[in-house]
Amino acid sequence: MTDQISQDAINRTLWSACDTFRGTVSPDTYRDYVLTMLFLKYISDVWQDHYDVYKKQFGDNPEAIEAMLKKERFVLPKGTDFYTLYKERNTPGNGERIDKALHAIEEANDDKLKDAGKSVFQDITFNSDKLGDEKQKNTILRHLLEDFHKPELNLHPSRVGTMDVIGNAYEYLIKNFAASGGQKAGEFYTPPEVSEVLARLLNPQPGETICDPACGSASLLMKCGRQITRHHEGSKNYALFGQEAIGSTWSFAKMNMFLHGENNHRIEWGDTIRNPKLLDDNGHLMHFDVVTANPPFSLDKWGHEEAASDVHHRFARGIPPKTKGDYAFILHMLTILKNRTGRMGVVVPHGVLFRGSAEGKIRQKLIEENMLDAVIGLPPKLFFGTGIPAAILLFRKGRKANDVLFIDASREFTAGKNQNILSEENITKIVETYRSRTNVDKYAYCATVEEIKENDYNLNIPRYVDTFEEEEEIDLEAVRAERVEIKAELATLEAQMDAYLKELGYAS
Repeated sequence: MTDQISQDAINRTLWSACDTFRGTVSPDTYRDYVLTMLFLKYISDVWQDHYDVYKKQFGDNPEAIEAMLKKERFVLPKGTDFYTLYKERNTPGNGERIDKALHAIEEANDDKLKDAGKSVFQDITFNSDKLGDEKQKNTILRHLLEDFHKPELNLHPSRVGTMDVIGNAYEYLIKNFAASGGQKAGEFYTPPEVSEVLARLLNPQPGETICDPACGSASLLMKCGRQITRHHEGSKNYALFGQEAIGSTWSFAKMNMFLHGENNHRIEWGDTIRNPKLLDDNGHLMHFDVVTANPPFSLDKWGHEEAASDVHHRFARGIPPKTKGDYAFILHMLTILKNRTGRMGVVVPHGVLFRGSAEGKIRQKLIEENMLDAVIGLPPKLFFGTGIPAAILLFRKGRKANDVLFIDASREFTAGKNQNILSEENITKIVETYRSRTNVDKYAYCATVEEIKENDYNLNIPRYVDTFEEEEEIDLEAVRAERVEIKAELATLEAQMDAYLKELGYAS
């Protein structure tokens, strides 16, 4: 098993496995089955690889082999592996067998696959009527097991090499599900280019704690961790924290962390605004060096009725509108920032920049407290499920400067078939402009607080970055000459046409 396989080959084979469900089950349903099966297949292949190593090392000493397997990062109870399920695929009861295997795996690894009684596979059942009657369900799951048994999906570490290959495949699937997921896609995935921009702007350092209170599948959170690893000699000296309200998405985040080898993490399940779970031993909100999120845009029913009595005092600056929860997330994130080192990046719809009433008052207080560091306008059609443009707000605790940098990056992108993307050049320009904090014609402007005050604390980017392009002056003499030339050409063509018509006997 030394033959290597490319990332693209793994990705293509995984995506084609979805054909088993297409036309029978909706993508937001079969997504759970494909992602979970990838997780099961990978841990089965890792387990088998390590068993083979210990078998070669200890020969006919099953006690020694068993003792070594118990020290593994992950325990796979006998009979729960992918290959056992594959062997029994042609007999009735595939859904029940897979569910039992997943439950046994959870019980054997409760420190990794459970949080406060909530299990990773709790909202995912293969023995579901969503897959049809018993016969149809058994057939679909048989095909799924056969898809994952293909040689291309031999995921033994001795073959694929690094764990990143599997983590990348998982991210690939999540991205493709998001691309076809309609309005709900943004609930669980932030485009990698946007995550990259946030990670570079926030520049997390070794030893720091990083939190995403609306973490989805944890792609943004892990991008911040990889920023440290990439720029600090492979360092894993950081801790990742997150919370996610949707149960199945929380499961994706937990599996995603495992497949990327992120052991130092804590991902909680629950509503961040109504019931924040990242608390210290005294029941107080934990504080972090870096906080970042792409929370749901203008969330209705975010918890307005409970905000006035919030025990964590997150809404002292004001209570956001009942039907728009953007500032609820912003205020929560600011509350959990560490005082001196804390910095924050959040993706918001443009309405957050200029809407009045309660939001206007909150915005004014944040500017007066000198925590807002930058406002960055992004291109349209970057995010799955919506074509509207968004912005990034950057905040810092303990700022010395008394200004706000505005960047209009809305016109610089690479157009895709259905989705626009930020190129490496686009990303670098945003990050370098932010770090230099210099004015760039038609792109960036550093505004004083006095200027913002004169604009009634309205942060709408065109008020600060003038992108107006003067139209080129029209040369009327050149236009007249061109018109005369066209008329002459037209007269010549008319004469030729008359001649042709006479030859054909159509002369008037």
